[in-house]
Amino acid sequence: LFGLFASLFFLGQAFTIMLVYVWSRRNPYIRMNFFGLLNFQAPFLPWVLMGFSLLLGNSIIIDLLGIAVGHIYYFLEDVFPNQPGGKKLLLTPSFLKMVFDTPEEDPNYNPLPEDRPEHQPRDRDQHEQQHPQ
Repeated sequence: LFGLFASLFFLGQAFTIMLVYVWSRRNPYIRMNFFGLLNFQAPFLPWVLMGFSLLLGNSIIIDLLGIAVGHIYYFLEDVFPNQPGGKKLLLTPSFLKMVFDTPEEDPNYNPLPEDRPEHQPRDRDQHEQQHPQ
C-alpha cells in the first residue's frame, strides 16, 4: 500500500531493506564493518545502507519505505506483544498453517520397517564392524 502512495511498482529493494531492518533490530549487539571504513552495531545497518545509497546519488525514498515498513513490522511482532496489555496483532492465516505446518503425529502410525530406529544405517555400520563378512 505504501508503494502505491509513493508511485513505486517494484518493491524488491524496499523489501530487502525491510528484512535488513528487522534482522538488525533483532540482533542489536552484532558489530558491523562497512567497506573497512565504518564500524557500527547492527541496528545502524539500514541507515548506513541508506547513506551509501544517498552518496551514490540514488533516491532514498525506497530505503525510507523499507525502513518504515520494517519498523512497523518489528513493532507489531516483537515490541507490542511484550508490552503490558499488548497482544499479537499479526496472525498467520489458518490456511497457510494447514499447508506449511508439520502435521500432528498420529498415535496409531506404524512406520515402515526401514524407518524404524532399529534399522538406521548407523546401527548397520556398527553391526558390520562387529561381524565382518
